[in-house]
Amino acid sequence: MRNSVFLAVGRGVLCVLAALTLSAAGYPAAPPSPAGADGEPRAAAEERSRIPFTRRFDAVQHGGIVRAANAAVGCRAEGPGADPACAAARDGGNAAGRQFDMGYADVDDDPRTYNSTRAELRLPDRARVNYARLYWGANLRVGEQKPPADSGRVLFAEPGGQYKEVLADTPIGHRAGGGADAFQASADVTALVRDSGPGMYTVAQINVAMGRSAVGAWGGWTLVVAYKKDDAPLRRLSVWDGFEALDARHREVGVDLGGPRVAARAGGRLGVVAYNGARGVKGDALAVETGNGKGVLLGNKDNPSDDVMNSSITDFDSGPIKRRPAYLNTLGYDSDVFDLRGALASGADRLSVRISTEKNPLWIGVLFAEADVRY
Repeated sequence: MRNSVFLAVGRGVLCVLAALTLSAAGYPAAPPSPAGADGEPRAAAEERSRIPFTRRFDAVQHGGIVRAANAAVGCRAEGPGADPACAAARDGGNAAGRQFDMGYADVDDDPRTYNSTRAELRLPDRARVNYARLYWGANLRVGEQKPPADSGRVLFAEPGGQYKEVLADTPIGHRAGGGADAFQASADVTALVRDSGPGMYTVAQINVAMGRSAVGAWGGWTLVVAYKKDDAPLRRLSVWDGFEALDARHREVGVDLGGPRVAARAGGRLGVVAYNGARGVKGDALAVETGNGKGVLLGNKDNPSDDVMNSSITDFDSGPIKRRPAYLNTLGYDSDVFDLRGALASGADRLSVRISTEKNPLWIGVLFAEADVRY
């Protein structure tokens, strides 16, 4: 349901809507995609409190990786529950979701949805999609408790298309602790994205709580797409996912992305999806090790190296990303792409990623990388 502000609806009504919208609305299912890049059958959508990072897609091909992403909740700058500080936060000011009474973003014209957001997927001319995966996640406990049973399904619409129901096709990460009740789910959507191409994609009905709490409301989605293009550089493309919580007892996580060898001064990009980042709270870092020297901290003007998980959706080399809504501070959702050229200055025998935090608890969900290769 389209609304110019973040929704402030009675929580009892929303709980009913959450239970009924997907089951009774009669949305068609998304077209099936192949079992996976490795040909293995899909796992049932069970829940696990921790999912170690594993390779989801890996290929050496002429092409690259792109993504679209947006947050599902935000502060209210207008209407009931409006906060004067919200406008500054939306414009990129230092703020965290726990400072606000948070509401749903809802940009579509469908009266059956209560949260919906859009983002543009950009593909080069003559690119051919050969893998696409949709990730979504959120905090289920804020001013309300959302039922975990609804976490494994969302609505997904291609550019100019109608909603299709998408169901998680692998185990769902779900972990409660520190006042939050976090989850991440995902599904292969290769067939739909391959047929639809670039443009504005919409995701609705993410199972995310609204309101105010000491942890804050946060959630969002990221569509990760690998493509082939004959005249693009030969690259190693890799998508990894898991569900790892960082807190006072477990302050860092490392993921070894492996080889092949990468030439000195090669081009490369690294994408990260994380939850509960807080802009202005320093102490979280993203480092890459290559086997050819010390690790290199990643960061840029939008993501300082000492506050790298700072509630942003950025891409270091593409300029502003078209989204609806398009607030600079997402208040708890990170989907960022970083430049790897500095880390690859001396070449690499392998890529290893390490994410750490000193203060703010984080949940890490996705890593994706592309790097020019040599043999």
